[in-house]
Order: sequence, then structure tokens, then C-alpha cells
Amino acid sequence: MNESQNTIPHLFRCPISLDLLEDPVTLCTGQTYDRSNIEKWLAAGNLTCPVTMQKLHDPSIVPNHTLRHLIHQWLQMDPQFDPPTQTTTIDSLAFLRDTLASYETTSEIKLQALEKISVLSDEYCSFKKSCFLQLDFLPLLLELVFGREETQACKTNHMNFIELALCCILKLLPLGNLEPLNMIKEESKLATFVLLFEKGSSSVKTSLCHLIDSASSSSQTQELCYILGHCHKLVHEIVQVVSQNCEASEDAIKVISALCSLQSNKESLVRGGAVEGVITCISSGSEGRNLATLGMRTLEKLVEVESGKEALVNHPNGVETLVNMVFRVSDQDCSESAVEVLIIVCGDFGCAREEAIEAGVLTRLLLLLQSQCSNTTKSKARMLLKLLRSKQTGEPKQG
Repeated sequence: MNESQNTIPHLFRCPISLDLLEDPVTLCTGQTYDRSNIEKWLAAGNLTCPVTMQKLHDPSIVPNHTLRHLIHQWLQMDPQFDPPTQTTTIDSLAFLRDTLASYETTSEIKLQALEKISVLSDEYCSFKKSCFLQLDFLPLLLELVFGREETQACKTNHMNFIELALCCILKLLPLGNLEPLNMIKEESKLATFVLLFEKGSSSVKTSLCHLIDSASSSSQTQELCYILGHCHKLVHEIVQVVSQNCEASEDAIKVISALCSLQSNKESLVRGGAVEGVITCISSGSEGRNLATLGMRTLEKLVEVESGKEALVNHPNGVETLVNMVFRVSDQDCSESAVEVLIIVCGDFGCAREEAIEAGVLTRLLLLLQSQCSNTTKSKARMLLKLLRSKQTGEPKQG
């Protein structure tokens, strides 16, 4: 920065971006921010003042005409001053990074720094993205979440920091380089990851699910995907979330599906109870969440291994749940997946065929054939009918 940029009066800087205020507005707490920055903060659902952390009894913002006039006068007095540049942005982010990295910084100050980073990371301009990459924010945040001793204790007063740090990590992941995620392969960090999944809030569990999903989708983190899929305690915790039919259940099912991207993970997931967990979740009949199609597609992947078929057939409600999903007027994708899974298990298990027929699958298949479903779904329905009828009459199974 040139000398004039170094001398911007403290009161003329936005506390969030640390840049010169362009449109100063004041909250009920008396703190002033640039309008664009504080509006993003409030739009993200924050109900506190970023500087004082006081709750806002009145979220309205008031233009600070006096301060705007003073800034205008100051700019006229210093014609050499240039508006904040890329250099000031780098310096602002570097300051925030140093604040987070310092062991001497208090938890409260670190939390405030994270809140500012969260707001800045929402501004997806190419330059800001390069700044975050250049300053290695992702490795630092991952280290803060999974590498610090205080995190491993899962202290209640530290959970807000964890939630916000994970939120920032997820915002930075789309920048492209997922290599830093591989630090989770370290034994201590993996243990913290599992502990957070076990003890964390619903928000933390959801964020961790998104992290696993990202790791499962990149060749850079294929080994990490394998390690996560074979971590029995983590798989158990994921299945627990699925079975509880809670807010994070849908994300947990997505994680099971994502981990299935590696064939070698499927056996581990089945051993961990993934099939039983998915069936329990989709058979609960919960309203307001589209879990049926997601669950059926996940079961399609799990029954590709023999143990997955056996787990489904041995589940007390497994085949019946599939039959109930065969004819869903408002969800043709779910119907197609259910028919596909039934073709697989009924082709190999006589008990599955008998149970499906007893549960009324023939009627549902006939209704499905008379519906407006796709030709692919109808073709699969005919295949299943042919399979069931051939087995009933003792004729050899035909393709």
C-alpha cells in the first residue's frame, strides 16, 4: 500500500472487510459498517453485532450521513488516495489469517475473525478466491477444527467456533484444490473427526457430511475416501444419524451413497448397518423430506455386493419396504429404483419372492404399468412380473 492508504482513519474502515467505508450504516448497538457487508451478515441469519456480539433487538440499519460526509471531506483533502485495491484485500485477509493462527489470540477474537472470513468468502470474485488460496486458508481452518487439543474435548463453548469454521471450510472447497483434506487421514485428526460426528450438533454433523461428500468426489482424496469408508466407528455414527430420522438424515444417506463410489467401501458400509439404517429411515413415512428416492438409489448401490442383498432380505421390513415404494405416483424415480432392487433380490432369493408377492407387489406392478411412468420403468416392471410369475409356475428364470 502507498502511504496514504496506510493512514486511513480507523473510524473510516468497515470492521468486517477492513476497507474504506463506501456506504456507512449504523446498527442499534452503535457500531457502523459498510452497507453491503452488514446486509450479507444479516442475510446469512446472524442476529448479533459482528463487533460487540450483542444480540440485535432491532435489526434495522440507519444510514450514517455524518460519517459519510466526513469521509467525503477526507477524500477531498487527500486527492492522492486511491480506493481499496487488491493489495489492501490481501493485507486484510492476511491479518485475519494471522489472527486465527496465533496461539495468543483469545477465542472470542478468533470467532470474530471467522465471522469476517465467512462474510468475505461469500464474495465469489476471482481475485478473492485467489487470495484465499494464496494465503492457505483451507489448511489453516482444517487444522483449527481437527488438530487442536481443545477441539478434541468438544467443549460446549468451543462448538460455535467449530460450526463457523466448518461453514467457512465448505465455502472454500469449491475453489478446486481438495488436497488439504488429506490431513484428516492422520490418526489424531481422524479421531477428532469421528468425535465431532458423535458429539457435535446437527449443524456440525451436516457440515461433516458435506466434507465426506467432497472427499468422495475427487481423485485427489480417493485414499481418504477409502479410510473414511473403512472407519467402523465413523460408519456406525453415520448409520445412527440415518436411523434417527433427524434433520441430518438426508445428508447422512447422501454420504453413504457417496462412499459407495469406491467398490471396496460397500462391504464395510453393509457391515456397519447401512442397509438396515436406510430401510429404517425410508420406512418411517416422514413427511416434508424427499428421502425415498435417495434411499432407494443408495440401496441399489449397496445390493451390488452379496452381503448387501443378504442384509436387505434378512431385514424384517426390507422386502415389504421395497414393495411399498414400487407404486408412487408423485415419485417415478423412486418406483424405478425400488423395482430394480426387487429384481436383484428376487432373482437370488426365493424367500424374497414369496415375501414380495405376499406384500402385494403384483398389484402394485400392474398399477405402475397403467400409470404415466417412463418406458424404462415399465420395462423393468415387466421384467419383475415375468420373474415372479416364472418362479411361481416353476418355469426357468428368463431374462
